[in-house]
Amino acid sequence: MVTREIPPGEWKDFFDEFTRRHEGWLVTVEIFGEMGAQVEAEERPLKGIFAERKKGSSEIEILTGDTPDETFTHVVAHPSSVRVEETSEGAESALEIRSKDEGTTLVRFRATALPETVDGVGPGPGPVSA
Repeated sequence: MVTREIPPGEWKDFFDEFTRRHEGWLVTVEIFGEMGAQVEAEERPLKGIFAERKKGSSEIEILTGDTPDETFTHVVAHPSSVRVEETSEGAESALEIRSKDEGTTLVRFRATALPETVDGVGPGPGPVSA
């Protein structure tokens, strides 16, 4: 496994692309903080991850779920670093988001694969036409 750090200035574009590649993929969201590890969402479809800047601070929102009624949102306030873990083939397997205040959030995929190898397999938006 290889871990790659994403510079803060690239977070918005990185998460936009990450969401396009992985929307609908099953993920588990875990929070590691003062009270230990907590699973916030387990094997739920990824709706998206978004970086927002508000009034001089930033936050990252992670959305999972099948329907609007079942949407789970986890907000990481004051993120300090974003790292993506990749297999030796380059497939993204996990995302680590550290917060200045709240510990670490880990987003893990149920299965790892290069996105182009699973186009059309799941319920996601499918391949993008050029």
